Amino acid sequence: MGDREPNKKRLLELLRAPDTGNAYCADCGAADPDWASYKLGIFICLNCCGVHRNFPDISRVKSVRLDFWDDSIVEFMTHNGNLRVKAKFEARVPAFYYIPQANDCLVLKEQWIRAKYERREFMADGETISLPGNREGFLWKRGRDNSQFLRRRFVLLAREGLLKYYTKEGGKNPKAVISIKDLNATFQTEKIGHPHGLQITYRRDGHIRNLFVYHESGKLVPFLTRNYLKQGFMEKTGPKDAFEQGQVFLGNKEQGYEVYEDLPKGIRGNRWKAGLTIVTPERRYVLTCPNEKEQQEWLESLRGVLSSPLTLLNRLSKKQELKGVLLAKGRGQKGAFSLTFSCDATKDS
Repeated sequence: MGDREPNKKRLLELLRAPDTGNAYCADCGAADPDWASYKLGIFICLNCCGVHRNFPDISRVKSVRLDFWDDSIVEFMTHNGNLRVKAKFEARVPAFYYIPQANDCLVLKEQWIRAKYERREFMADGETISLPGNREGFLWKRGRDNSQFLRRRFVLLAREGLLKYYTKEGGKNPKAVISIKDLNATFQTEKIGHPHGLQITYRRDGHIRNLFVYHESGKLVPFLTRNYLKQGFMEKTGPKDAFEQGQVFLGNKEQGYEVYEDLPKGIRGNRWKAGLTIVTPERRYVLTCPNEKEQQEWLESLRGVLSSPLTLLNRLSKKQELKGVLLAKGRGQKGAFSLTFSCDATKDS
C-alpha cells in the first residue's frame, strides 16, 4: 500500500534531486517531465510517454502528480532515476547517432526510444534484440560524378544487419554491402533538395563514404545519427597517417585539447592559406580552409565543443570523455579532404 501525499512529495523531490538528471526527460531532454516509466525507473515528458505506452511489456507509465504511487514503486524510482538508467541503456551510443531533442518530431523520438529500450542497441554488454523481417524498396540516389538522381534498389537485411543497394533493378550483384554497425544516417532536406532526403554515411576500406538519397513518400526507416555541426573541405598537412582511422576525437581543454587560428611557424598550406591547428594529447593536426569564412566557421564549431563541460552521464557511466569527432572522407577536390564534424550535445543536468 502507499500514502498518496507523502509519496507524491517524494516523487517531486526526486525530480529536483541534484546529480540524477530527473529534471529533464530521459529520452528527449524536455524540462520538467511530468510522467514516469515505473518499469524502467525514469522520468519522461508527455510526448515520450505516448511512445512508451506502445510497448507495455517493456515500459509502464504513470503521471507523477495525478496517479497513485505504491511505496515499493517509489522506492524503485529512488534507486534508479534518469542518469543511472541512461548509463545502462545509452552506454554505447555511436558518436554520430542523432538523439532527438524536445522540439523534434514524434517519429524521431519513437525511433530513438525503440532502439534504446526495445532493441537494446546501446547497452554495454552488447545485448541486442533483432527484429524479424527485411525491407526492400527503391530510393533515388544522387550520382557520384553529377547531381542527377537515379532510381536504385535498396535491401535491408534485418537479421544479418546489412544494407545492400543495386545499380540494376533486377541485378544479382549489389554495388555495395554495408554493415549496419558501420552505418549512420541523417535527414538532410536542404542539402539534397527534397523533403525526404537522407544522407547515409558509412566506412569502407578505411574511408568515410556518403550516399545521398530520397524517397518519394518519405517511408524511410533510418538508423538515425547525430546531426552534423559542420561539414566541408580542408587540406591536411603533416604525416600521411594523420587520419589513419578516418577520425580525430576531441575532448575539452582540461584534457589537453586546443584549437588555434593560423598555422604553426614555418608551415604553409599547398593551395589554401587560411589555416587552423588542432592540438590533442597525442599530436597536432594542421589543416587549411578554402577561405577565411570557412576558417572562422570551423574555429567557432571546434571551440564550442572544446569549451563545453563534460556531462554528468559521462562521469557516471565512466564512458570515454570525448565529445566530438572529425571524420576524414578521403581525397576530394584536388587533394583536399572532405571533413565532417559532429559533437555530443547532451546537456549537463
